Amino acid sequence: MTTATKPSPKTAAVIGAGPAGLIAAETLARAGVAVTIHDRMPSVGRKFLLAGRGGLNLTHSEPRDRFLTRYGAIEPLLARAIEHFPPETLRAWADELGQETFVGSSGRVFPKAMKASPLLRAWLRRLDGRGVRFALRHRWLGWDGAGRLRFAQGERESIVQADVTILALGGASCPRLGSDAAWADLLAARGVAIAPLKPSNCGFTVAWSEAMRRFEGVPLKRIALTFGERSVRGEALITREGIEGGGVYALSAPLRDAVARDSAATLHIDLRPDLAVAALAEKLAAPRGKQSLSNVLRKALKLPPAATALLHEATTARGRPLTSLSADEVAALIKAVPVHLTGVQPVATAISTAGGISFDALDAHFMLKAVPGVFAAGEMLDWEAPTGGYLLQACFATGVAAAEGALKWLSPAK
Repeated sequence: MTTATKPSPKTAAVIGAGPAGLIAAETLARAGVAVTIHDRMPSVGRKFLLAGRGGLNLTHSEPRDRFLTRYGAIEPLLARAIEHFPPETLRAWADELGQETFVGSSGRVFPKAMKASPLLRAWLRRLDGRGVRFALRHRWLGWDGAGRLRFAQGERESIVQADVTILALGGASCPRLGSDAAWADLLAARGVAIAPLKPSNCGFTVAWSEAMRRFEGVPLKRIALTFGERSVRGEALITREGIEGGGVYALSAPLRDAVARDSAATLHIDLRPDLAVAALAEKLAAPRGKQSLSNVLRKALKLPPAATALLHEATTARGRPLTSLSADEVAALIKAVPVHLTGVQPVATAISTAGGISFDALDAHFMLKAVPGVFAAGEMLDWEAPTGGYLLQACFATGVAAAEGALKWLSPAK
């Protein structure tokens, strides 16, 4: 009498230990696949932890139709992934890990702990319980002649044979945390179409005067920013070499493209978006006695010193001191201070990356058409979105989609 032997489980190599890779590994392990996560860094989720320093913004609560518009000219494959793993599913997943979420006043969704580390620890415990293994300090080198995965471990090289591979290596931003986009050349050599990698949610350079540079690190709060026909409310941060911050990031894609096309772009900042020009002019025209204009701007209009400095910067560039302007002219300037952007901060300093693997290079299940059995997810795909929860949502959703595509590949319908 012979005893039937249990077949060995299918194997998966996940390359990249960020949110897309970790959720892909979880999805595969839940289905009984033996998963090993490879990453070149000595610990996992480094960029994820950085994102949680100011309160981990997991996703956003706005209606789905509006939510999807945040991805611009969205590729249908990305839209389907988000529809399949939407914000409410991501929130339920976090709840299951004991990390209950809440909706902030802006509609953004955060864990109640307001940081990433408790969620990541709970997540890693779950992955460990499902048998997921980690191979850290493993830098992916591509494939050998037999199609097996090559990894460098210091001076040594190892070869890995897996039934499926999930690539979740991130973009080109924050290379010190692991995402250096070294994968782009490896994939291009295999015939995978790669859209040029560009900074997204990034800062810009400005030729500030020394007087303005003294405000390095000072925020401009409760402002509105406009470029072309797009306006957003938010904040900006003065840097020594330029300007960045949430409001700037929200407009960074069109600003970046304009700078690339014209070598410059002009951003307009409304320093008092809740007051009309007429109301500002009336306050400025009121008798002020011996008060200086700076005092009037500070006391009557509640403008902080950095905002007043920005007004002086703009008028000095025009060759007219701020004090020479009429009340109507100052009021108009407050509503639309021009900031001339001269360049884009490097992609390594950006929050995220635009460009990457073209969706035309993927099949309907996030598999690379040129490399069967290899799937891709996360920021290495050619999409971009503003901050506000949209980045992490798409990373999670595409990670799930790629893993489910891999499961279909492992168990094709009969």
